[in-house]
Amino acid sequence: MNVKVPAAQHTLRILTLLASRKSPTPAAMIAKLLDIPRSSVYQILAIMVEQGYVAHYPEEQSYGLGISAFELSSAFTRQEPLARHGAPLLATLVDRIGESAHLAVLHGNDVLYIVEERAKGRPSLVTDVGVRLPSHLTASGRAILAALPKSQVRALYPRASSFTVRDGATTSMRNYATLRTELEHTATRGYAQETGDVTPDFHSIAVVVKDTRDWPVAAIAVTFLAGRFTEENIRERVIEPLQETAGALADRFSGRRR
Repeated sequence: MNVKVPAAQHTLRILTLLASRKSPTPAAMIAKLLDIPRSSVYQILAIMVEQGYVAHYPEEQSYGLGISAFELSSAFTRQEPLARHGAPLLATLVDRIGESAHLAVLHGNDVLYIVEERAKGRPSLVTDVGVRLPSHLTASGRAILAALPKSQVRALYPRASSFTVRDGATTSMRNYATLRTELEHTATRGYAQETGDVTPDFHSIAVVVKDTRDWPVAAIAVTFLAGRFTEENIRERVIEPLQETAGALADRFSGRRR
């Protein structure tokens, strides 16, 4: 059997390089940085674009990670480390604020919920473990998307049909321009929010969890009935505890002690 080991090595090296860069990279630069023949780089990129692991940006003549690569990365982050470290932290958070919380990772242009901690006496939510929801509609998804390069977000939302709406809910998040504005607000204030986009009368606030490379691997969110908090007390009662919990999970996931 003729196993083309060099081609496999080149493919993995290209994916690793693209994952490490903050913006799409031209093929010629990839070839130069990795010392791979330019013709081989183009051949490998063409195959990976077809399979969805790489996204091609014709206007920039460059390449970045595709949706399939995101699905692979989220498949890893769904495993033991995040869930095992996150579960006790979410339990403590829920005890502290008295509202339900959940941990989610990006899965394509959805978020996948991997931990849910229900607060005693609070209504049931749609965010059970294993449930997927459109990222643009959720606080968790917006927190993660706001920490990604703009080009990666655009690759996840290439057309108007990408902006689905949940039955029974109303949302203004129906196009990329609106999403981009919301993500910029999220990055500026340091947390994401959602008010009735998933379930009417329920609000959520979320904070991103990053790894040692400053890459968003998950988000922690708190969901509560509208009117439970005021503008005056929500920062102290929800946002600050949420930010502390996200920071603690980032430390544990990255091997730092806290």
